[in-house]
Amino acid sequence: MKTMGAVALAAGLMLGVAPASAQNADGGTHVRAAVTAGTLGIGPELGVRFNDHLGVRAAAGFLSADGTAESDGEKYDAKLRLKSYGAMLDVHPFGGAFRLSAGARINRSRVDVGLTPSGETTIGEEDYTAAEVGRISGRANVKKFAPALTFGWAGKNRTGFYFGTELGVLFQGAYRIERFQSTGTLRDDPAFQAALERERVSLQKDVDKVKVWPIVQLALGWRF
Repeated sequence: MKTMGAVALAAGLMLGVAPASAQNADGGTHVRAAVTAGTLGIGPELGVRFNDHLGVRAAAGFLSADGTAESDGEKYDAKLRLKSYGAMLDVHPFGGAFRLSAGARINRSRVDVGLTPSGETTIGEEDYTAAEVGRISGRANVKKFAPALTFGWAGKNRTGFYFGTELGVLFQGAYRIERFQSTGTLRDDPAFQAALERERVSLQKDVDKVKVWPIVQLALGWRF
């Protein structure tokens, strides 16, 4: 709740203070509305640049994508569902377009994985028929609170069209795979359940290698 409150407070300060102090002169305070797209998904971004050197912004991102994940020669179908929102503090050290940013996101992203074998398949180093296995499914989640560090280009501090880029990392930790479920004839068999757990652990070891999420975002909008 404290982390949710921190993000909400940052967004509230941005929305409440900025309109009252917004100025039309270049180099003053400008409110920015944009749409962003990239590895955090697609979504809205609202920001305030208080002067040439300091600004804050809040953003959200959503996206679904299909892919595959491989473990011990078995290819699992995977569906990535990106869903996160948060706030960033922007520092423009040279007073221009270049910025350094730090903040955090509330991360609801997840990956749904599944395997439907068409013939004999190996699960946890044991061989099973397609009927015995049925459909294997699982879900992988990440930490709900993830700090972020980025750098990028935010355009000049003036009214008009806005184009921005952002590169960095989201420290969300490795995806944690939940217990596998099966619809096959052996779904209630203890030995098969143990094999499923070995399969989950094997896939988890591959997933554990990636502990940060790359941030590559583009933004298009208008600065008022």
